[in-house]
Amino acid sequence: MADTAYVPRLRAEYDRTIRGQLTEKFGYANVMQVPRLDKVVLNMGVGDSVNDRKKAETAAAELTLIAGQKAVVTYSRIAISTFKLRENQPIGCKVTLRKARMYEFIDRLVNVALPRVRDFRGLNPKSFDGRGNYSLGIKEHIIFPEIDFDKVSEARGMDITVCTTAKTDDEARALLTAFNFPFRQ
Repeated sequence: MADTAYVPRLRAEYDRTIRGQLTEKFGYANVMQVPRLDKVVLNMGVGDSVNDRKKAETAAAELTLIAGQKAVVTYSRIAISTFKLRENQPIGCKVTLRKARMYEFIDRLVNVALPRVRDFRGLNPKSFDGRGNYSLGIKEHIIFPEIDFDKVSEARGMDITVCTTAKTDDEARALLTAFNFPFRQ
């Protein structure tokens, strides 16, 4: 009995059209040279968890809802007295998405979450790191439909880093533009 594997919509789109467009644009000789999405890292810093340990766990639970994968609480490595921070104190949470969950998250981010941001004028096209990775910050995590607005005690910001196999920023920008990332002009 053959088991039909589920392929996310964006992955099918990449295989069907985006890979061919990028090969044509940059003139790759081999299919493996074509840049693709590698992983998406979601990070939520919870600085006020210094006073209340439960806030980091609450943030991790909300990040788990957004990502569809269990988030890990991150702890401080060193003590910083000016921030009233001790060693091994919870200070945030993170989750790394790959394969099907990554494509599903990017689909929801571009088509559902970003249009819900107030006064949204597009993503900054200069937020690439020089090696083909893109980072963006979100001021309120409540833009995701998985978060119940009434049950959230406070809106938290989060960082989203999209890692690609692209060698340059131009290749990564072309890849993300093909995935309908709304960059400003």
